[in-house]
Amino acid sequence: MIKYILKCENKHEFESWFSSSSEFEKLRKKKLLECIFCKSIKVTKSIMSPSIVSKQKNSYFQHEDKKKFKKIKKDLIQMRNFIEKNFEFVGDKFSQEIKNIYYDKGKNKNIYGTTTSKQRKELKEEGIELTSIPWINKEN
Repeated sequence: MIKYILKCENKHEFESWFSSSSEFEKLRKKKLLECIFCKSIKVTKSIMSPSIVSKQKNSYFQHEDKKKFKKIKKDLIQMRNFIEKNFEFVGDKFSQEIKNIYYDKGKNKNIYGTTTSKQRKELKEEGIELTSIPWINKEN
């Protein structure tokens, strides 16, 4: 993978990842790249400097990153355990169940489940705030 800083004809800059430099060129020639700000399809690579990391520094950062990721994973597993223990799983009926709870002020229960992006958008438009939590596999 390679990350490029891209610039459109209106001088907007943004980053994007590509599998290779030839993949970038192929997409550019087919006019499949567009500015994330103004939708212009006249996009070019901006001047970049390569990232150079010595082996010694690289191994230190990899070790630190692994420690951070392990802590984050541990925290997410603890959160999942808490939710599974204290909340009712309603599966794909979450959107309807949360509306029932939201509009019936006397009803107060903790639930969790799944929604589609369309359902999340509809809930947000109704003023219902949601939080998504990465559901970490406990075994892996």
